[in-house]
Amino acid sequence: MEFASSEVLGFTAGIVTTLSLLPQALKIMTTRRTRDISLLWAISMNIGILLWLFYGIAKNDMPMITANSISFALLFLILIFKLRFR
Repeated sequence: MEFASSEVLGFTAGIVTTLSLLPQALKIMTTRRTRDISLLWAISMNIGILLWLFYGIAKNDMPMITANSISFALLFLILIFKLRFR
């Protein structure tokens, strides 16, 4: 399977933006503190990423589907911790 340069760019952007959520999720898991995270931010980011995921599915865009699937999982985890560790 040969990748177009736009797909490589899409996967690279997806990796960078998705990995940016990992330090926050790990910090929350270790400290059990979410006081500085806005509940509105967590909810709106989950909704937005979920919409991007649906858009990627509609367009059959693998970089978008992959990045937003992983981002949604991390953001959903952050939202769950935010609700649990108030």
